[in-house]
Amino acid sequence: MLSTGALRAHLLAAGLAGPVATAREKSLRNYRLFAARDPRATLGLDPEQRWDERDLLRLMADRCGVSGDPWHRTGHDVIDPERTLSALDAFAGRLAAAARRRAPVLFGTGHPHRLLAFYATLADAMSSAGCPVLSPAQGRCIDITTRFGVRTHRLVYAHGVALVRESHGGSAGCEPGAHTHSPLPVRAALEAAAEAGGVLPELVVGDHGWVCGAGQLGIEAIGLADTDDPALFVGEAEGQVAVAVPLDDAVRSASYRPLTRYVLNRACLSQ
Repeated sequence: MLSTGALRAHLLAAGLAGPVATAREKSLRNYRLFAARDPRATLGLDPEQRWDERDLLRLMADRCGVSGDPWHRTGHDVIDPERTLSALDAFAGRLAAAARRRAPVLFGTGHPHRLLAFYATLADAMSSAGCPVLSPAQGRCIDITTRFGVRTHRLVYAHGVALVRESHGGSAGCEPGAHTHSPLPVRAALEAAAEAGGVLPELVVGDHGWVCGAGQLGIEAIGLADTDDPALFVGEAEGQVAVAVPLDDAVRSASYRPLTRYVLNRACLSQ
């Protein structure tokens, strides 16, 4: 079993916490966008209160451990590993509670290149515990605005985890999937489940728009978030998001394996 001390050391060594690769400039830019209610930063969340840039900086300092100094504008952000560990414990607790009641769960990611294996292992463990792992709207086309304009994507499931792939070019199924912050995929999945009269998830696990989009609709949602994703932490502060785990969400895929083992052990879901 991976100890808390060993995981703390791994978080720092892998750049998941401590000084991270996320640029301070990018984080501050996203705080400005969120304060302006720009959908690129709100990720499907409709905040209940007004959040200005200083409010967001104070929140992110509290939830992640970034510098709260508004004049610190360059360099790399910092994540406090103690905050990551505490949030991982809460994340595991939510999984354990869902497993005990055999709740239906939906997994989805906007970071398939990095995080697919993390979620896939959790999905397998939840399925083994008797939880239905849902896959509504398989193959549905969704138009998502990207920096290159509106692109049509297809919602697919890989190892129990929802993701989107661009519907043109390449061989379908060969690429890991597209990076997206959009809440449209989770909205499509939930809409399809409701239209079919099927089971709706009691828990959504993921990142970006998957968490904020589900939480905004009143579904329990937990996920991972970097320092440039203030929406998940605002959602957590306001009660729409159950747990937001602060960590760098773009390191090598293999670096998340110890986190998977730790969460499964904490949730008593080890296989």
